Order: sequence, then C-alpha cells, then structure tokens
Amino acid sequence: MSFIKKQKVGVNDFVRRQIEGSGKTYSKSMTFDEIAKHAEEQMIRNAFTEGYRKGTLIVNADNSIRDNFICPFVLIKQDTLLVSKLVKRQEHEEPYIQTRALNGSLLKTGKVELILYSHDVLKENNENTTDAKWELISINSVPKGVDKMPMGPVTMMRNQLNLNGGTKAFYSSNEWANSVRFYQKYVILEPNNELS
Repeated sequence: MSFIKKQKVGVNDFVRRQIEGSGKTYSKSMTFDEIAKHAEEQMIRNAFTEGYRKGTLIVNADNSIRDNFICPFVLIKQDTLLVSKLVKRQEHEEPYIQTRALNGSLLKTGKVELILYSHDVLKENNENTTDAKWELISINSVPKGVDKMPMGPVTMMRNQLNLNGGTKAFYSSNEWANSVRFYQKYVILEPNNELS
C-alpha cells in the first residue's frame, strides 16, 4: 500500500456505540476524536493495510495505546455458558442471532485495529456522517495470541448479500471458513458478566 499523506479522519456515528457496557471494544481513557487522530498519525507512518475492499483500511494502532482498550472476547471452554438472542444493530437492518458468553475472563488485548471507510464507500448507502475523506467506523481489540482476527460471519453475510447496513463485498471460501472457525473458539462476553 502506498504512502498516504495526512488526511482527516472523522468519527462516524456508527462507532460511537462502542462504549463500556456495549459488549464491544471500547477505550478506558481515549475519546473517539483522539482515536481518530491516532489513526491519522498511523496512516502517515504507513501502519495500515487495505481492508476487504477498495476504500476500506485496517489501521494498526501503536502498541503504546494498546492497553487503553478492553477486549470483549473470552475463550470458549467446556464450562462456558452461552446465550443467544435476536437483535438488530440498527433499526433499518434485519435482525440476527447474537451469541454471547455468560461467564469467563476477558482476554488481554494483543493489538488494536482501527477500521476506516472512505467517504465514497460510505456514501454508497448514505452512511457517511462527516465530510472527512476517511471515517472511523469500528475499533477492534484482537485477543493476545491471535495474529489475524476475521470479520464476523454475520457482517460478511450482510455485506456479500448487500443487505441494509452492509457494504457490497465478496469473500472467498477461505475467508468464510476462517471466520466461522474463529467464532467457534472465541465469543464476546455479555456485558455485566466480566470477571476480570
């Protein structure tokens, strides 16, 4: 990926749901604006890769801020209690079956990935919420020991079928298999069930 000059990164409204108690990666001490600013700095350092399609980036947060983020995953074991429920991410989207753990200890954050979408990609479905060239749409804490965390299969399904809330994409059979395999080993801990 070629060098990117400093470009403003805005904070998309979608990422603002990632707060304590959401069951998602969140920062204990950094604001969304500070995280977006960090993404800008990392882009200048070429600390990113192209995402699942043109106009999406995975920006690698510097290790110096890694401990500011809480990883929401636990390792699935024989005694892990699971609960599934029908939920929606946003009102205009189809519901999906969400599975969470009711017990377990949160895993340590190994690295943090900041997911950016370009203005043009977000504009396809009128999902841009700023005028910035790039917008922060997700913050992902990758569990320690995991080299590459795949996109969730429900998100992939939404994208590949171009459903409401999805961004058109096509995934290989290996990408699908790796996603399913990851989520057979790791699951998000239901908020308010944290042991660590």
